Amino acid sequence: MANTFDAFLGRDARILGDGNFRILLLANITQALGSALVSPLLTSLTGPYGVSAAEIGLVMSVFTAPAILVIPLLGVLIDRYGRKPVLVPALLLFGLSGTGLALTTDFTVVLVLRALQGLGFAGILPVIITSIGDLYNGSEEATGQGLRFAVSGLSQATFPVLAGGLVVLAWQYPFLLYSVAIPIALLVYLRFEDPHASGRAAAGEDGAGEKADEREDTQGTIGELVALASRTEVLAILLARGLPVVAWLGFFTYNSVLVVRVLGGTPQQAGVLVAAGSVAYAGAASQAGRLTTVLGGRAVPLYGANLALAGGVGLLAVAPSYPIAGLGVVLAGIGFGITMSLYRSLVTGFASGPLRGKIVSLAEAGGRITATLTPIVMGGVIASATPLAGFSGAVRLAFLLIGAVGGLGGVLCVGVASRAVESTL
Repeated sequence: MANTFDAFLGRDARILGDGNFRILLLANITQALGSALVSPLLTSLTGPYGVSAAEIGLVMSVFTAPAILVIPLLGVLIDRYGRKPVLVPALLLFGLSGTGLALTTDFTVVLVLRALQGLGFAGILPVIITSIGDLYNGSEEATGQGLRFAVSGLSQATFPVLAGGLVVLAWQYPFLLYSVAIPIALLVYLRFEDPHASGRAAAGEDGAGEKADEREDTQGTIGELVALASRTEVLAILLARGLPVVAWLGFFTYNSVLVVRVLGGTPQQAGVLVAAGSVAYAGAASQAGRLTTVLGGRAVPLYGANLALAGGVGLLAVAPSYPIAGLGVVLAGIGFGITMSLYRSLVTGFASGPLRGKIVSLAEAGGRITATLTPIVMGGVIASATPLAGFSGAVRLAFLLIGAVGGLGGVLCVGVASRAVESTL
């Protein structure tokens, strides 16, 4: 088994032997539950909730909206108090509020529960990403971020298919899958060794005087954060970090609408489409560290991955049949897996120590902004274009737009960042 991982990942496969890293990967499966689990269900839920196809997109938007304001604050908490004190309650909130969705058909209550879930989710991903940056450097860190994202892909290949099958039995059953976050929270509490706390203990940072120094350091790094984020290459990557989400979350939100109402498929086929894309990006993400080494940096793989993302979503938009749509999703998944892994690796490399959690949280907040706005904008495009192009044409137009913004916008940002540092990233 070790030889298999070595062949697939190279020498960086050794990080899989780290118990802390394995716990982080387990906690990371909740990322797939946030949006991907709901994606193939949305069309089926319009009946129980009594809402339209345009309104159902709010189930995605209210999930991502809380993080816009909460994640920057969490960045301060992560750096001040450590990783575990944020991660454990976040997992519990995510699991409990998600499971509660099975108990109501009131759309207002659904939106409140999804917003609470979003608050929990906001405290999970930045901690995992930051902790990987704490534990590893260089190609190992890029591999770690890629493996984290690969686990997300494999989870997204599994849970949506389960959800698509369970919704046939009863619309409530898929939401029970959210309860998996509760035992994961217990495991993190019992077994995870906080790298932030360990580092401080080694440095002997304790006592009232040190706490006062810590407050001063935390306040000082806010100015450093602003200065860091203002650098051209950092600002370009922070912007680029949110763009693949436009394409991928837009696909998640209107995937079932495209498959069922445009291509004449079923909710189960919509789940399979998500699974296919997720497997593709899992495989691609796992190779992020190796690509960085082979191609001498992150710029070249980022250019190629962004073009794959744009081309894949574009093919999905114009697909005349379900199999062609599947090809488009696989291509887009490859682009999404590589771009998100390498963007996050770049962000964690921009800073260290007490500034790392803050810059990661800032980047994740930017991603939440695009994730929140994308379903709303896509719904507006579909509503406004339907009288001119018909419903099917409007849906296809919306997919073309998210592909262009998510992929081609990334090419532009990577170019700006590369020129700013006068070398490959």
